[in-house]
Formats: sequence, structure tokens, C-alpha cells
Amino acid sequence: MKDNSTPLYTSPQLGQKVTDYAQQHSTPLPRHISDYHADISANREDSYYMSSIFQSQYNTFLAKSIRATRVLEIGVYVGFSALVWADAVGPSGLVTGLEFEPEYAELSKKAFAANGVDNVEIIVGPASDSLPKLNPTEPYDLVFIDADKTGYPGYLKQLLEFSKPGNSSRILRPGALIVSDNVLRRGLVADDKALGDDELKGDQLKNVLAVRQFNDLALQSPRLETFVLPLWDGVNVSRLLD
Repeated sequence: MKDNSTPLYTSPQLGQKVTDYAQQHSTPLPRHISDYHADISANREDSYYMSSIFQSQYNTFLAKSIRATRVLEIGVYVGFSALVWADAVGPSGLVTGLEFEPEYAELSKKAFAANGVDNVEIIVGPASDSLPKLNPTEPYDLVFIDADKTGYPGYLKQLLEFSKPGNSSRILRPGALIVSDNVLRRGLVADDKALGDDELKGDQLKNVLAVRQFNDLALQSPRLETFVLPLWDGVNVSRLLD
């Protein structure tokens, strides 16, 4: 019988080599996108908010696999992942980004303009306020959630509420994917003691509890099929059945 756990290598060094090999043998991102990632990584202390290049290769593959032409992003940061989705949906597609911080939104717009990307729109403000007002002319094929972790359960509830069968202006189409990042929180979602014996508290505790609730909601919803990938910091991929 095969081991049911995720692969464990004999050393961290081997694990890194395997990751590097897998990334190198996956279709690369366009040069302008990887260059932007390198620039942000080198020049911003908060660059850890960005998805990795490798994860973004997966996101591109996923979007193209379902022939997505419309992507909704909750949490834009400085626009790296929006560039990824914009490339995945093609010039005739649309990416709608919801970003709380006006500064991040402006930096994102500058990045789009600098790279000749004109198929991304940014809506500034709390995502919980923006979602009910979207009223899209066509539903989205995929939504990517990478924002404040305490907001995850609420975002999922809103996405389902505003994507009901028969709703002419629903946010997500039947079969749409809900892709959510950081759903394992360095292992803390699965094990409180993943990083040591210190008790979780403050924002860290709130984030872990919120993500646990989100994962539970996704699994328990009769309208979703869900698969949690123990890759990167954990990715929850849920498919809307109706």
C-alpha cells in the first residue's frame, strides 16, 4: 500500500532540489511577470505577500485548464498575481481585483501600464463591501482569495450567496473554481504546535482559527467539491457545483 502522506525527502536539501527540478520542468511565466516578481522581492520588505513563481505557474496551468476568461481576485497587493491571471485569461479576458489598500492599488495600476496590460480592473475598498456590488454582466470562471485571513469565511459565504442558481447576475458560474491561498498557515491549521510549544495568541490565533473555519465551511458545503493541496502554504481548490 502506498503511503498516504505528502512526499518527505531524506533532507531539506533534497526537498529543495526536487522543488527546483519541478519548477524548472513546468511551463515558465512570461519574462515580464517573472522580472516584476524579482523586482518586488528585491525592493520591498513586505514582498512575502506575493505568491511564489512556482505557485503562479500552477495557477496559470489551472486557469488555462478550465479555459478561464474571467478571474476575480480578492487581495491584489502590488499586482503580481493579477499579471499572472491577466496572462492566463488572454488579452480578450478580464481580471477584476479587489484591494483594500489604495497604495497597493496604485502600484498595481502602474505595473499594468508599464507592461502594456489593459485587461485588469481594480476596485479599492473592503472586499466584503465590494462583493455584493459587483453585479457582473457575465459570471467569473475562477476566484483567487489571497487576502486577510480573518476575512476568508465571510468571503466564501458571500461568494456562495451571490452565486445562487437562477441569479442572472451571479458572481461565479456553475463549475467555477475558488482557489484560496495560505490555508495551512505553515502547518498551524493542522497542528497548533507545528512551530513549537508556544501557545497561539493574538493575530496568529485569529488567522489560524479563521482559516480552519474556512476549510470546514468549504468541505461541509453541499454546493462545493473541495481538495486541499499541501503545497506551498496550503491551497484550497473548491469547485462550485451549481
